[in-house]
Amino acid sequence: MYFKAVSDIAKPQWIEIIKHLKRSTGMSVNELAGALGMSYMGVKQHCVELQKKGYLDTWRRPKDMGRPEKVYRLTEKARPLFPVYDNELSMEILGATDQLHGPNSAEKLLYGYFQKKGDGYAKKVKGESVADRAVSLSKLRDKEGYVSECEFDNDGGLRMVEYHSPIAGLAAKYPTVYRMEQQMLERVLGSRIDRDEEKASGLVRYVYRIRTL
Repeated sequence: MYFKAVSDIAKPQWIEIIKHLKRSTGMSVNELAGALGMSYMGVKQHCVELQKKGYLDTWRRPKDMGRPEKVYRLTEKARPLFPVYDNELSMEILGATDQLHGPNSAEKLLYGYFQKKGDGYAKKVKGESVADRAVSLSKLRDKEGYVSECEFDNDGGLRMVEYHSPIAGLAAKYPTVYRMEQQMLERVLGSRIDRDEEKASGLVRYVYRIRTL
């Protein structure tokens, strides 16, 4: 499925449009044109073609004044373009682990995975301050497909925002997975983290508010 999806959107402009939409709950053609440095009509044509292929749909976003504006957003068909860890093989292995070694065996296996993953992050993350380490960690996770970025909120607090979770399917079956991930990130940064999920327009973004003091 992944290779078919990639061949479907081989145009670099399409990939850039999808990357920008992944970080939003929807963008108008004008917004995409400004972000990409392209003409309105050029972006419009690409969006129409992506919609025909099933990767985008549209909805009407209310405005303070005037008629609602048309915005594009990603559909479920775009999901295989981003990494996921809940493929059929991995889920069957975890299920077999519970059957062979008893209840909670799969969660113990996942705990070991996050411990090892955290050790790997700790070796790669750079910076003396929590903020510097958070920026470094976010860059690593962005390369892994978490669509991650670090930013300061309106109150001056630091947060890491991710627009994709490769482990969402695992967490649906093993609810402790997100807690394991949060503990791993806290260990790597040496700081407490408050984790939230913000849902809008059928999309989810994962917000990690990092305590820098």
